Amino acid sequence: RQNLLLSATMPPKIRTLARNILHQPEEINISISKPPEKIIQQAYLVYDTQKIPLILHLLKEKEFKAVLIFCSSKLNVKQLTRDLKRNGIKAGEIHSDLEQDSREDILIQYKSGRLPVLVATDILSRGIDIDNIDLVINFDVPHDGEDYVHRIGRTARAEADGTAYTLVSVKEQRKFMAIEKLIGKDVQKMPVPEALGEQPQYNTSQGKSGGPKRKFHQKGTRNR
Repeated sequence: RQNLLLSATMPPKIRTLARNILHQPEEINISISKPPEKIIQQAYLVYDTQKIPLILHLLKEKEFKAVLIFCSSKLNVKQLTRDLKRNGIKAGEIHSDLEQDSREDILIQYKSGRLPVLVATDILSRGIDIDNIDLVINFDVPHDGEDYVHRIGRTARAEADGTAYTLVSVKEQRKFMAIEKLIGKDVQKMPVPEALGEQPQYNTSQGKSGGPKRKFHQKGTRNR
């Protein structure tokens, strides 16, 4: 008998599962997932309390046609959507608590342009085909590099340009360093607006944060 295990992504848990259920399996990797070069990737080092104010600033600073914001939990999706609406931003949400009909209705509004901002869990990081998304925001750092690649891959489709922002809290720095290692690139670190106060440093030593700082110097953040 011959057994095959196929997966679009191979995070550590899937690799462990394959080795446990298959007998001396041969492994074939088609390619190492990396985001398209045309995506402008930027990261903001923040404290948790700065995330929502920063999102509001970014959405009002520049006009985008279609914005997709990813959160790692349903709770964050619901809270962020409420905060966006309270601040006059038309936004919808998609997560597993919604019935399929409701999800499809929201997607129709989003694709048509009637809903400019969509907040979602990773349920939308794969398998959707929307060509006009010009900004993806990671409200939470994804659990692994493969999820990061799939998330930001929702923009810059069909030869279009795209931008991806990632908000990195102190406790998420270690995960983001692992993502940078996977994609082989130091993502440009951006300063937060002065009105939001000081931001944490990006400490590459064991993923621990140093003291706060007012501005982030761009030295050392160029692409490898």
